[in-house]
Amino acid sequence: MAGAILAISLSATPLRRILLSSEDNALFSQGGSITSDSLSLPKLTRPVNVLILGTKVLSGDLDDAPPALGYHQVVDSVEGLSDTMILVRFDPSRYKLTALSIPRDTPVSLSGYGQIKINAANLHGGAPLTARAVSQLLNGVPIDRYVRINVQAVEKLIDALGGVTLYVPRDMKYTDHSQRLYIDLKEGEQHLDGDKASQFLRFRYDRFGDIGRVQRQQLLIRAVIEQALRPQTLLKLPRVFNVIQENIDTNLTVEELAALVGFAANTKRDDVQMLMLPGAFNGTGENEISYWLPNQREIRRIMANHFEQGSGPVADGSPQRVRIGIQNSTGSEGAIAALQETLRAEGYGNFFMGSNWNEPLETTRIIAQKGDQGAAAQIQLALGIGEIRVESTGELSSDITIQLGRDWLELRRP
Repeated sequence: MAGAILAISLSATPLRRILLSSEDNALFSQGGSITSDSLSLPKLTRPVNVLILGTKVLSGDLDDAPPALGYHQVVDSVEGLSDTMILVRFDPSRYKLTALSIPRDTPVSLSGYGQIKINAANLHGGAPLTARAVSQLLNGVPIDRYVRINVQAVEKLIDALGGVTLYVPRDMKYTDHSQRLYIDLKEGEQHLDGDKASQFLRFRYDRFGDIGRVQRQQLLIRAVIEQALRPQTLLKLPRVFNVIQENIDTNLTVEELAALVGFAANTKRDDVQMLMLPGAFNGTGENEISYWLPNQREIRRIMANHFEQGSGPVADGSPQRVRIGIQNSTGSEGAIAALQETLRAEGYGNFFMGSNWNEPLETTRIIAQKGDQGAAAQIQLALGIGEIRVESTGELSSDITIQLGRDWLELRRP
């Protein structure tokens, strides 16, 4: 891997498509250098916050002319609305990789634009304006670098990795002839190529809309990370870096990118944390503008605990306070009854049944939906089973989601 990265770094052209002003460059340079100079593989010298923006730009977004071919083509551009916004923290001091997803419908107030949805910041002012909006939203957190990638590049990256295997949680079918967007995925575990992975990401026609898409982004990211860290994937790195060179806009140098890749490659799965901006829906999206309204108290807590930014309220992990969502993957009603009985015996009374988890799980997942790993550990201890995941793929209104697996049936078997 070191040889491939160093070979590429010697011949690489800058990875940045857009030249930044001195003021915008200063925005991303507040913390100084992030890597150490060495003849070996570059290494991170401090925690680094990288803003990742995923865009989808159609030919109709670039001008007002009607589509020449009868439909709007996806074009190779990163200058449009950002469908995906993720702030990723690479923390070598704690050996943690933390990703905070920001829903595109989150409102922000920007000078000169008033209140707009945060996904429009990239359209109006590119990565610098988006970075300022995100920093403002997240209590002034510094943003060291940015990466912008469009939907075409995502497809190429997945293909370069050889596809990705994951469980599609439900049938997904949607057609939009104006974009030539044809989504047709069946529920179940399957290996997705770049096109199908893009379908998985772009589908948002369910009861959670864009929030459901954020959850699917996290499922895909988890699957890609687990696959990318396999030894055989190292042989594909040159092709992956070629895709990066040709399709991504970033102010990361190749050496910095290599340091981030090296850090991620040595991060354990349990140390990968995926969160979502705390908030709640407002509006239906039918006759009024729909927003994801941020919960400022919870934002302060997340930024303090996971990004070392300021101080925030401490989560109350006492059994009486923790709200638990239960998702059953076993198909056994008796297993649910036994779980509820155990929770009550341990002092947990604030729990509810969520939607079933269609993927059959061998191991119960205890999901820290809002990042409270301590509360998840207490529940794991109370149940005597399960793996803890810090991510936001469970029930939205829960603090902790228990996705019940077959290990619970084995534990309760006489």
